[in-house]
Amino acid sequence: MPGFKLSTAADQRFNVNLSILFTELPLLERPAAAAAAGFTAVELWWPWIDSPTPEQSELDGLKKAIEDAGVQLTGLNFYAGKLPGPDRGALSVPGEESDRFRANIDVAADFAKALGCTALNALYGNRVEGVDPAEQDRLALENLVLAARAADRIGAILLVEALNKPESPLYPLVSAPAAIEVVDKVNEATGLGNAKFLMDLYHLSMNGEDLPRVIEQYAAKTGHVQIADNPGRGAPGTGSLPLEELLDQLRKAGYDGWVGLEYKPGDNPSAEAFSWLPAEARAAR
Repeated sequence: MPGFKLSTAADQRFNVNLSILFTELPLLERPAAAAAAGFTAVELWWPWIDSPTPEQSELDGLKKAIEDAGVQLTGLNFYAGKLPGPDRGALSVPGEESDRFRANIDVAADFAKALGCTALNALYGNRVEGVDPAEQDRLALENLVLAARAADRIGAILLVEALNKPESPLYPLVSAPAAIEVVDKVNEATGLGNAKFLMDLYHLSMNGEDLPRVIEQYAAKTGHVQIADNPGRGAPGTGSLPLEELLDQLRKAGYDGWVGLEYKPGDNPSAEAFSWLPAEARAAR
């Protein structure tokens, strides 16, 4: 597998997504496994897929595991339903799921604050058969405004992510412009300016978007970047995306935030899925 040039990797800050990597381990063992692989920062989807409001003991246990491992939590999803699974978020789904999202907002924000995490991702949610899309979009904006205010309360940004249509056919934000439109609407509604684009290069490539053009147009509105190769959603070098060039372009465009490793480890243990990245480039500087 080809590796990133150290000069390029040294200009990036990488974190490991513990909801897709190291999932062969129990949740509370994953932070230490990431640290053992040389990383100093991690991110997570909402870990309790059945509960937007888990017991405090569960929250405390994960907090302790992250602190004991000596890693920084740099990103956290709000409650998003069953993920991985059929769901793609809850905030635009009327009824119980929207209520669950709202119940989770302060829980997620307070957990993030306790660990110094300054980025919260709010997945939009699937279209629902029989519900007017305009009604879902109105509900989504209401909930995103609440989430943006909660993020602002803890000094964090709110992320809005575009997914890909082949894998998420019911998700309405399947292009960079669609996600950016939502980002702009949230910022206009709150006046806070803390809503940002989550630029996932894998999802955008699956949508057939012109990635250099997306970076050129939207780097300034981007709050977080995630990567996986395409095809396959594997580690860099397992597909055909020029990820090294794209990350270099992002850096030159002024993006200096985190790059989340959100890829599948393949058939081998997750600890073996980082050979593309020099060991000395894994710890954030």
